[in-house]
Amino acid sequence: MQNPWIYVGLFLVVGTIIPIAALVMSALLAPRKPNPIKQSTYECGMETVGENRVQFKAQYYVFALAFLIFDVETVFLFPWALSLNAMPFFVALEGVVFILILLAGLYYIWQKGMLDWV
Repeated sequence: MQNPWIYVGLFLVVGTIIPIAALVMSALLAPRKPNPIKQSTYECGMETVGENRVQFKAQYYVFALAFLIFDVETVFLFPWALSLNAMPFFVALEGVVFILILLAGLYYIWQKGMLDWV
């Protein structure tokens, strides 16, 4: 009888080797003939005007992450809400704790001012 942990170890080894091999191969096979045209920023075939790099406010990313978190929350809560009558009390209590944790996170980012667009 085989040890079932062999599959876990094999998965970890293969899951580590494949990304490292891809990075090494891309570093070895990458073309190394830079010139000013290749180094320039491409913007729809036109010459760039002004700065090539534009700073974005980190607030936009935080807002997007908050939206993503609450969007995923609905994916988890929808089946839970549909089968609420068939669940034991402990499962319903776990759902309420989950909602309270998410509301605490919403309160925190609201107090930090990350939802203000000023």
